[in-house]
Amino acid sequence: MGKRKEKISSDIAWSTADKISVRGLDLPNEILGHMNLGDLAFLQLTGRKATPEESRVFNAIVITLVEHGITPSALAARMTYMGAPESLQAAVAAGLCGLGTVFVGSMEGASKMLYEALPQDKLGTGADLDAIALETVEKFRAKKTIVPGLGHPVHKPVDPRTPRLFQIAAENGKSDEYIDLIQKIQAVAEEKSGKMLPINATGAIGAICCEFGFPWKIVRGFGVMARSIGLVGHILEESENPISYELWQRAEQEILETSGPGAT
Repeated sequence: MGKRKEKISSDIAWSTADKISVRGLDLPNEILGHMNLGDLAFLQLTGRKATPEESRVFNAIVITLVEHGITPSALAARMTYMGAPESLQAAVAAGLCGLGTVFVGSMEGASKMLYEALPQDKLGTGADLDAIALETVEKFRAKKTIVPGLGHPVHKPVDPRTPRLFQIAAENGKSDEYIDLIQKIQAVAEEKSGKMLPINATGAIGAICCEFGFPWKIVRGFGVMARSIGLVGHILEESENPISYELWQRAEQEILETSGPGAT
């Protein structure tokens, strides 16, 4: 428990009977019709409008995270909706609960790794990125843990989202030492492991978020915001073309065939 505040305050938003202010801008007249959803998210997080270049990169980040097919998060949302169709928000929440160190949330680990390897106050000082990459990979190998942001169960040898994200970042002035560093980390990790370890989309996003200077502890939140949109889409489809009941029944049947009475 911290010291009791004299007065409660927030710089994000306030409203009166006839006005709504968000980060100092009038919602009806300065935001509605002037900003897209990504730009509003940027304003909410940073307290300022994105430049046109920042807008292109930030929107690319969040759009990338909206959808990736019938993923575990989509399945969780669909299954929950099957059991509780009266609670769309619970289904979305169920899907979001799985955004962690393996799926989507791994960009938090990637950005934290990069900040620890190359603190922001060391940028532009001529740091030896090759040496930093080697040291970083060796640390993860010593712990016998995966390097966050590398590898993908489907996309090999390249995650098709990554080069496009890096291209957009480069075209808009958001490609510097952190993107360079994660590419060097990938090269070392592949050499040491002898495996294909592509920089996945969340690894790319983690590096780009470092280029923006976003705190690593909030980076997972971009995935939460974006994936919510995708999950609402999955729930709408589930209501019109349900697959959850079929998946449940097929799983039950296969388990009976392999583990139940008379299983072979």
